[in-house]
Amino acid sequence: MESSAASRSQGIPLSLEYPPPPQRQPLKLMARKQWMLIALAVVLGGFALYLNRDWFAGDDIQIQYRSRPARGSVSRRNRPPASPQTDPVFFVFDRKLKLTSLKVIPVSEIETNKYPHPIWELVSDSNSVPLAEWSYARPIRGMRPTVKGATPDPLEPGVPYRLIIKAGKRKAQRDFVPNPRTP
Repeated sequence: MESSAASRSQGIPLSLEYPPPPQRQPLKLMARKQWMLIALAVVLGGFALYLNRDWFAGDDIQIQYRSRPARGSVSRRNRPPASPQTDPVFFVFDRKLKLTSLKVIPVSEIETNKYPHPIWELVSDSNSVPLAEWSYARPIRGMRPTVKGATPDPLEPGVPYRLIIKAGKRKAQRDFVPNPRTP
């Protein structure tokens, strides 16, 4: 003890021995392991997203329709009815849509023909007005018939039709049957 006390008083530094630091693995091997684990995690994450891709899909477009007599205010506009044999058919979407394409095709023609002919077809070249409801044969601002000057054919009562719409990348369809005109 005296020697250590004497060495402290004389200003001689004490040498303490520490164990040497552990040898690290070469950086290349660790980086390779880490890259392999990261790649595995990315592949598993991508696979999980692929299996659950419906989580990221947009909501389906819901289309409702009703065929009922026109109200008095609609008939006062001096417009001929869209179809003299049926009540007007009104369509309602679950949200406002900018339609890019619209077709109405008889279901019997879809069942028998590979390329059915629509009785009414509209397309939008640039911007159609967002809408949440409309009625058959009424013009939609921003959309035009695919065949210049074409007009919608009248609907027949009791015949099933299919409405097919596109709004950007989304597509939807709905079968409907117009009611005979109520007196």
